[in-house]
Amino acid sequence: MNGTSEGPASAADLDRSAVTESDQNLAPRTACERPAAYRSVFTAAPLAMAVVDGEGLVVSANDTLGALLGTDPDALAGCAAADLVDLASDAGIWHAYREVLRGRQPRLRCTRRLKRADGHSLWAQVTVEPLADAGDTPGLLLSVADVSARRELQERLRHLQMHDPVTRLPNRALFFERLTAALEAETYEHGGTGRIGVCYLDLDGFKAVNDTHGHRVGDRLLAAVAERLTRCAEEAAGARAGGAPLVARLGGDEFALLVEDSTGTEQVADLAEAVLAALQPPFELSDRRLSVTASVGVVERHTAGTTPTALMQAADTTLYWAKADGRARWTLFDPERNATRMTRQALAATLRPAIERGEFALEYQPLVGMEDGRVRGVEALIRWNHPQFGVLAPNRFIALAEEDGSIVPLGRWILRTACHQARRWQLAHPDEPPIFVSVNVAVRQVWDSDLVADVARTLEETGLAPHLLQLELTESAVMGSAGRPLQVLKALSDMGVHIAIDDFGTGYSNLAYLSRLPVSVLKLDGAFVRGFQYDAAPDAGAANPADEVIVEAMVQLAHRLGLTVTAECVETSDQATRLRRIGCDTGQGWLYSRPVAPDRISALLGSAGPGAAGVQTAGKP
Repeated sequence: MNGTSEGPASAADLDRSAVTESDQNLAPRTACERPAAYRSVFTAAPLAMAVVDGEGLVVSANDTLGALLGTDPDALAGCAAADLVDLASDAGIWHAYREVLRGRQPRLRCTRRLKRADGHSLWAQVTVEPLADAGDTPGLLLSVADVSARRELQERLRHLQMHDPVTRLPNRALFFERLTAALEAETYEHGGTGRIGVCYLDLDGFKAVNDTHGHRVGDRLLAAVAERLTRCAEEAAGARAGGAPLVARLGGDEFALLVEDSTGTEQVADLAEAVLAALQPPFELSDRRLSVTASVGVVERHTAGTTPTALMQAADTTLYWAKADGRARWTLFDPERNATRMTRQALAATLRPAIERGEFALEYQPLVGMEDGRVRGVEALIRWNHPQFGVLAPNRFIALAEEDGSIVPLGRWILRTACHQARRWQLAHPDEPPIFVSVNVAVRQVWDSDLVADVARTLEETGLAPHLLQLELTESAVMGSAGRPLQVLKALSDMGVHIAIDDFGTGYSNLAYLSRLPVSVLKLDGAFVRGFQYDAAPDAGAANPADEVIVEAMVQLAHRLGLTVTAECVETSDQATRLRRIGCDTGQGWLYSRPVAPDRISALLGSAGPGAAGVQTAGKP
């Protein structure tokens, strides 16, 4: 092909021609031919485009843009570009567009939902950027790409990601997305009730369905439950103003109903009641008829100051309460009950470190001879000097220590500390008969530690005689003992340590069985002693005669078995008189002394003389 041939010029030919003529200083031809070439490309381009002037008005639009919007491209001239592609409805996009118009921002790219002239909508990616080689007149190039198909695919993928495949309900991710949006300040500050509610439910015994009938039947049951919950939510929406609660499957057999703009606790409680009623009829699944119940935790509160995590933690806690209270019911969140639970968790988390930090101390309550009023021994009672909650009695933390096993190191500390103290009293009062110390022992100490070795080592370290140590176990722990517990008790008894049954009379009360156990002391439960409360006043309440008969019978039988009897919770002299008359050996209670520090016991042992009066005086706080 020679240089004189004629034909259509390509984009590359136009560029080379422009460069050659520029080199030959043919500027007039470049100025005339390049805009014409660009206009041809602009008009025929498959991408929808428009030229926009510095005021934001369309100068010209190509045929593709006209076809995309369903209108004549010539009719678009003079229109505001922002109106054509909906840039003004979003404050952030509108600001960015204005910055591009002013030359302060190089480009704007966004996705907008456009409405065609025929009423149909489409999703488009809109790009606005300065027009290159625009000469002295500033301008912008607006380009619009139809991304409806891509958007539809994204929405389908998002739906799959945000919905449970078994029940087709929203899943945990979508639930928390909606919950988070509902709790954002701008959501509730511009209308609405400013409140939110959640019904968090778990199917009772669903695992048994899976184990018995298989996971396929379990999945069908979950889908059937989802249908009833959805219908329940729709009916709730029809009964009250507002949209239907969001029903979601959070995982496993857990579901949640989110009530946005709730009108109060009553609304959410009514929904929980409706849920339980909806699940009550049996489910017909092909050839199977299955019944299922649910436990529901109900939380309703102000949205202000609430976080998704805090709300769902409260819901989870309340669901646990509903199950613990018997299942097949709904339970409302109780802040006081939750505070108790949180305190319990805080105590459990700090128990073991507290032992190492030395936060525990022992107080001692005298055990007094009923006949002569002399102090025969003391019971060691532990106290926790908690840095946050103050002084805690054992009923606040001993059960926790038994649950997590920290009762073993704590029990060793109590045993060692009490025996050291008993030995110190003995050395400080050589002219007085030595008193014994009684230490409570938990069943877990018998199973999870070598209690016999611990006791032997402690007695050897402290120099305390074995008969001056008494170990107390509860009646339920001792009765029916066999195997290791019985062997431990016998080994301790053979060592010379006394074994006492605490709170006797409220459990098995099998006195015949006592003859086969190495027990030497019965401590009567305080409930019997409280039945003795009366005084000489005419209007005073009468004692319960049945309690007195029962106590007398237990004392007589215990004595025949060679056991001594201690009465707990002795608070009045009348109680002491009657207990002494029916044969109780020792008494313990506020009549004699409250639990006190070791130095108060020292003062008590060194008091002027024996007798109940001296004990009482020393024991008053």
